[in-house]
Amino acid sequence: MWFSSLDPIVRVLLIGPVAYVAMVAAIRFSGKRVLSKLNAFDMVVTVALGSLLATILTSSDLALVTGLVGIALLLALQVVVSLFTSRLVKGRTVVRARPVLLVDRGAMLEDAIASSRLTRDEIFQAMRSSGFGGLDQVAAVCLESDGTLSVIGTSSAGDEEALAPLRGWADH
Repeated sequence: MWFSSLDPIVRVLLIGPVAYVAMVAAIRFSGKRVLSKLNAFDMVVTVALGSLLATILTSSDLALVTGLVGIALLLALQVVVSLFTSRLVKGRTVVRARPVLLVDRGAMLEDAIASSRLTRDEIFQAMRSSGFGGLDQVAAVCLESDGTLSVIGTSSAGDEEALAPLRGWADH
């Protein structure tokens, strides 16, 4: 009752290590970007890679070589998109979300918070996690393109060069 036959189990035991080694080698070959914090495109590729590896292991309808070609294709596309986004400004806006300014020099930007589908409590949580107890200590809170919240203290803002690209920051 635990398994219908040994054939699928033997297939997984034989193909699993080969597919795993090929996946690790392909990820290493494609560069560190594949392992970085995820934006939406990176997440799609990661989920697709996991699904493809699972299909290689469990489906006898998919030949190992076909699955490995699929893995190589996904990683090649990821490299192409990362080159596209790193070299062309227009490419960045197509693939990656722009960072959003949520707190500007101690003032919560309610419209930006609402359009980002966040709450004031989530902003306060990010502030507390970064060691800030009040808005008067915060120069900016930014929702980054990878979904994290960055909190910059007033004493850490420096020349504000890192904040200048944020829409609305330079309006002062």
